[in-house]
Amino acid sequence: MGGKIMKKRIAWMLAGVLALSCLVTGCGNKKEETKAGTIAVEETAEASGERTTFTVGFDASFPPYGYQENGEYVGFDLDLAQEVCDRNGWELIKTPIDWDAKDMELNSGAIDCIWNGFTINGREDAYTWTEPYIDNTQVFAVKKDGDITAAADLAGKNVLVQADSSALAALKDEENAEIKALADSFASLTEVPDYESALMELEAGSADAVAMDEGVAKDKQVKNDNIAILDDIISKEQYGIGFKLGNTELRDQVWKTLLEMEADGTIDEIAAKYPSINVENICIGK
Repeated sequence: MGGKIMKKRIAWMLAGVLALSCLVTGCGNKKEETKAGTIAVEETAEASGERTTFTVGFDASFPPYGYQENGEYVGFDLDLAQEVCDRNGWELIKTPIDWDAKDMELNSGAIDCIWNGFTINGREDAYTWTEPYIDNTQVFAVKKDGDITAAADLAGKNVLVQADSSALAALKDEENAEIKALADSFASLTEVPDYESALMELEAGSADAVAMDEGVAKDKQVKNDNIAILDDIISKEQYGIGFKLGNTELRDQVWKTLLEMEADGTIDEIAAKYPSINVENICIGK
């Protein structure tokens, strides 16, 4: 009798151990399944290529579009880019670049776009462009109250221009005989890295004029009334946002967001922060 009871107890104990083993194993499987599911979700999100950042390449000495103030990069174009990012859930990465190295930066993938008073005209086939967002002109900036009051007075004078700029291209345009003849009359046409240094040379008297974007010249004029802008126009042009050739998806998303910003008045609100921006020159959705 005692032997039978002992056998039953052993059988019950073995059954309990087996049940516990199955339970533990079952929980282990659930943990493995959960872990596998988490990994699968993470891999799916990574594979989907959902954008989280937007890297803008810009000239950090090109006010009011992009420049440095109190240690921060600010400007009209950067404010537009920030709003585009806020509406799309992206983090804006502001990347100052050397203007003559902009193509290398874009094609290497270091930046997603060039957005900084970037002229479309003459570059139509080199980038995937948005529609124009600003109408602009190239002008001459001179010292106020000087002896230069018209472009004709620049004959025999020293003129500065930014390297690889639209102003430089316009002054060297063989098809524009009048402007080319004017440029040929200069004592010198010297390329400089940026407009900031060019305007410093102008104020110091080591240059007589700077061929440059009207918006940048007006920004300098607002901040410094020693600068005058000649009425003579070198060329007319339009600004756009330049993406790497073929990157139409990102281009379209950015432009769609800008159209929404124009429709709800946000573009004009941002422009109001910059006195040198003429809202009549903004052509988004027009």
